[in-house]
Amino acid sequence: MGILTRTAGLLSLVALPIYLAVAAPIGNLDTEAAASKRILELQTRYQQNVLASISNRTSGCTAQNIQHRREWYVHAHPTLPPETRASFISAIHCLNELPARTPSSVAPGARKLYDDFIVTHIQQTPFVHASGLFLPFHRHLLHLFSLALRDPRCDGGGYDGPLPYWDWTASYTDPRAAAVFDPADPYSLGGNGEFVPNRNGTVIGLPGGRSKTIPAATGGGCVQTGPFRKGAFEVRLGPVGYEPRGPQGGMGYNPRCLTRDLSPEFSYGTRPSAVMGLMDGCGGELGCFVEEMDAPGGVPGGVHASGHWQVGLDALDVYASPADPVFWLHHAQVDRVWAIWQGQDVSGRTYQVWGTETSGNDPPSDNVTLETAMDFGVLGEMRTIGDVSSTVDGEYCYLYE
Repeated sequence: MGILTRTAGLLSLVALPIYLAVAAPIGNLDTEAAASKRILELQTRYQQNVLASISNRTSGCTAQNIQHRREWYVHAHPTLPPETRASFISAIHCLNELPARTPSSVAPGARKLYDDFIVTHIQQTPFVHASGLFLPFHRHLLHLFSLALRDPRCDGGGYDGPLPYWDWTASYTDPRAAAVFDPADPYSLGGNGEFVPNRNGTVIGLPGGRSKTIPAATGGGCVQTGPFRKGAFEVRLGPVGYEPRGPQGGMGYNPRCLTRDLSPEFSYGTRPSAVMGLMDGCGGELGCFVEEMDAPGGVPGGVHASGHWQVGLDALDVYASPADPVFWLHHAQVDRVWAIWQGQDVSGRTYQVWGTETSGNDPPSDNVTLETAMDFGVLGEMRTIGDVSSTVDGEYCYLYE
């Protein structure tokens, strides 16, 4: 498969109190409804094509044993039942209590197993954003996290269900309406951060030495509700991507609460028509797909960047963003969009590669190939892009619903 050589771009309904009102474009509702319908149509085609590709298998990943990854929760149509969501949340808390494997000489602040994932993401950020490694690296990081959730030391043997995703196209008008952030639902990932008035925007660093100012939104303080609220969940590493930075380059011990600043401005960047812009606008060209997905220069930005920026604060840190557990659901949705794109032409798109080995090709680096290896630190052995390109081969066997 030839490598596309385009230059990599950089990263890129509730009653609202008056003091939380934030101007945000809503878009054409008919257009967005039509785009949502088209996404589901493409998802159905993807499912049919992938299942057809493995229909004759009797071993490995088959149509009988494939795992179905589902949306976290939709108010009108529940997908993951409360007990499943509770098990997932409990397993994250377990990882945040088990001892870290990262040597203290590498990251003195890494005290728990959950921190190992943040350390690896910090270390690899200069290579795995706005590069040919972006989608493959995060696909395998999700896989390693799903395996860690099954740690037998956790209550009930951990979480062995499907890795959930957060479909941010369904709440693009306001992330505070997303079920995943429902402050009244004990099985959500918790609500917004406490509202902090009169704040300045947050200047975040991006790979390649660039920066972007993220305006203050509807929260800004510690998460007040849910399983990851202040006092129930501790963040220890970072910040790396914005001031004030944590000690020792963000690798030192910096215990604090989880913060969020939910932003309707940036949730608009994850509207259904933005996803369809990737699917229809880029056709079968992976370079276009990755650049537009990750583009930070747009208004408000590509769907990947907008997914982080609409959550805010800890999620703004391109290096240490796994500190917020919603990271895993957001990147499962990113992987879902990629999988649907791949599944429109299984033979032509699954093993397509593009880009270089460094973020924004800074410093200049080689073009990636299927043999390009990715480093996962203490989390697991190195994997090549070819190892992780298919969701139904090698270590993987899953399908998005």
